[in-house]
Amino acid sequence: MSVEAMLSSVKSIGSTALEIIETRLELFSSDIQIGWQRLLSVLVLVIVALFSVLFGLVLLAILIVVLYWDTHRVLVLSLMTGGFLSIGIILALFVRAQMNAMPKLFEASLGELAKDRDHLA
Repeated sequence: MSVEAMLSSVKSIGSTALEIIETRLELFSSDIQIGWQRLLSVLVLVIVALFSVLFGLVLLAILIVVLYWDTHRVLVLSLMTGGFLSIGIILALFVRAQMNAMPKLFEASLGELAKDRDHLA
């Protein structure tokens, strides 16, 4: 085998390696972009939902306390406080479960890199 043939083979291998790296970087970039889009859309929805629910709950609490102000205001305030705290704890546990169930951020990129490593081995 001549030196020129070896150089041509090395160039071909180098070119292929660069194409593989470029493809993996593009996939990595797509994963980052998709992750950010998901995060921002969920964050906006969570903020709007929390604001709406909290505002509605405050108004409901005020309405109930005003209705029972003359007779059972301490009982009503205690029940409302316990209810709000219970709902908050349940929702916090739900959010934690949802966060644990989310797929890994770079799962597709890591899978492709593992395939490449297995091919080269």
